[in-house]
Amino acid sequence: MSEDALRIEVEGPIAILTMYRPDKRNAMNDSLLAALDGFFSAPPEGVKVVVLTGTAGHYCSGLDLSEHVARDAEGTLKHSRGWHAVMEKIQYSGLPVVSALFGAVIGGGLELATSTHVRIAEPSTIFQLPEGRRGIFVGGGATVRVGRILGPDRMVEMMLTGRKYGSEEGQRLGLCHYAVGEGEALPMAMELAGKIARNASLSNYVMIHAISRISDMSRGDGLFTESLAAAIAQTSADAEEGLKAFLEKRAPEFR
Repeated sequence: MSEDALRIEVEGPIAILTMYRPDKRNAMNDSLLAALDGFFSAPPEGVKVVVLTGTAGHYCSGLDLSEHVARDAEGTLKHSRGWHAVMEKIQYSGLPVVSALFGAVIGGGLELATSTHVRIAEPSTIFQLPEGRRGIFVGGGATVRVGRILGPDRMVEMMLTGRKYGSEEGQRLGLCHYAVGEGEALPMAMELAGKIARNASLSNYVMIHAISRISDMSRGDGLFTESLAAAIAQTSADAEEGLKAFLEKRAPEFR
């Protein structure tokens, strides 16, 4: 199945989402945002992992300024909050999301990428937050997601200067987890997605929901939440199967 701006393929437990606006470097508009929202609101049955990528040499070049709509303060606030809702849905749908990155990962594209859980970048990748050079400010979650990866000091410098980072620098800073060769991001994304799909769905879900939230908590609250997450995961049928498979020296067969 597919949408005009988002092409969707399902291969077993893996859904491959390709942002498809090749003439716009896959810039984000309301149609693409709505398509992402629709997928993560109701993913196809049986999908356990998502691979998200772009086309024609680019991941996503951010907000499509050619479709920019003049909004007052209230309208801009609500539009930003709409972006936040979709990025939160991607991060916390419960499905692990692996991004295959190349070309532009700029502005809203970087906000999108950092809402995903595993990021693989090719040498052509450009990480940038150029909003300050256009007299605007980030509105899709960068101050939270990118800021927590880089730290506020480095993010301020990045925005003030329009600085660009490549894949190797991005890996060093945490903007991506893997730096690979040209043409290698999507194959590696599929390989890692296959590994992730073989995990127990409940443990994947708990990792996605608990770890980033624990980082927001006090030490004591985080440790207690960790215990709750462990209690949920380790008393499940999947945990019983995982232990049994280990003792029997075989691969587990999770639900």
